[in-house]
Amino acid sequence: MKKEEIKFKHLEDPAFKVHHSRRTFGQKAADKVTEITGSWGFILFLFVILLAWVAVNSYFLVKYSQGPFDPYPFVFLNLVLACLAVIQAPIILMSQNREAQKDRIKNEYDYQVNKKAEEEIREIKELLRRKLK
Repeated sequence: MKKEEIKFKHLEDPAFKVHHSRRTFGQKAADKVTEITGSWGFILFLFVILLAWVAVNSYFLVKYSQGPFDPYPFVFLNLVLACLAVIQAPIILMSQNREAQKDRIKNEYDYQVNKKAEEEIREIKELLRRKLK
């Protein structure tokens, strides 16, 4: 077998091309939102906001004003968090679907590379068998 006949399939990753070339604005936005909201920074930011909300409504507004705008059971805070979850969940699911699509493409690509490697190994084994006879 001549070197020119060997076709290398591993020179480019098709999942990278799919991920970066054909994304719509919505897909890019979903990936970015998932990247941001899936970080420790966002969790800490949300924790600080929650603490500030509770502190302001429980202490500062009670002591220095006419009263809290969202009293103890914090119904408005629950509404805000529920709205955040309702908006965030489908966005994260869209991003996960894109990741699953990339994984399927990458798996197919890996299968093709492995198939080609197996063919080449068989050819090499056959050449070695002939040489050793």
